[in-house]
Amino acid sequence: MREGMTPVPVRRRALRLWLGTRYFRARRWLWWRLGGVSFARRRTDPPCPYRCAAHATPLMRRFKDVDMWMQKNKVKNLRLAVARLDGMTLLPGETLSYWRSIGNPSRRKGYVEGMLLRNGQVVPGVGGGLCQCSNLLYWMTLHTPLTITERHRHGYDVVPDADRTQPFGSGATCFYNYLDLMIRNDTPHVWRLSLRVMDAELEGAWQCSAPQAFRYEVYEKEHRFQGEYWGGYTRHNVLFRRVFDMEGVPVGEEFVCENHAIMMYSPMLSEREQAARPQE
Repeated sequence: MREGMTPVPVRRRALRLWLGTRYFRARRWLWWRLGGVSFARRRTDPPCPYRCAAHATPLMRRFKDVDMWMQKNKVKNLRLAVARLDGMTLLPGETLSYWRSIGNPSRRKGYVEGMLLRNGQVVPGVGGGLCQCSNLLYWMTLHTPLTITERHRHGYDVVPDADRTQPFGSGATCFYNYLDLMIRNDTPHVWRLSLRVMDAELEGAWQCSAPQAFRYEVYEKEHRFQGEYWGGYTRHNVLFRRVFDMEGVPVGEEFVCENHAIMMYSPMLSEREQAARPQE
């Protein structure tokens, strides 16, 4: 699905999926090694005492027709991934790659079957649930001057907006290793990622070696639902962010991304029905 195009459900044969996955993974491995990019790594120095952006998301949500064991296994997977990401430090010019930092989420490394979204269906899969961490990291980064060099939107809108606190399309999907989230430090300062899996929430923060000069507000434009010829609905919007100085004076507006997703629920649900189904 390219930017600006209406998404259409696609069903690909298993062999094509298997071959495609291995081709794109091999290409990404080569790029990691030969692409000339300086990647972030875990460091304790220099200090980054300034907390510039922070966010938290609940670990357990009840989804219709989804067994809670997948949610519990997701927490196990998040703990393993967070242990690799916490403390990742970006010197000026360095890039953080979500998947290069975590590595392949395999059974051998202790990952278990969690919830995956595949072709519009919720299925169990080893390492499932790590999109919660990439969503959190993307949202936090939008509130910093760091540069997002790769991000992939979710192709499906899973649940209605009841109690949603972020605009539709403000997450980042991930699939090892070629659907990556990559963040480059184009500032003169050092940035460090902090992540923790608590009892009820996944918590994250970006720390910096210098105080932030600006703050950011992310919002949506051109939001719409659209009925499609194949019988379903799609959802669309464009995200922007306003930039303010630390005294609250607006200094600019920036385009963030364009989102198009197939809806897995009816937009005609009542408010009561929406409230009974939690957000993604």
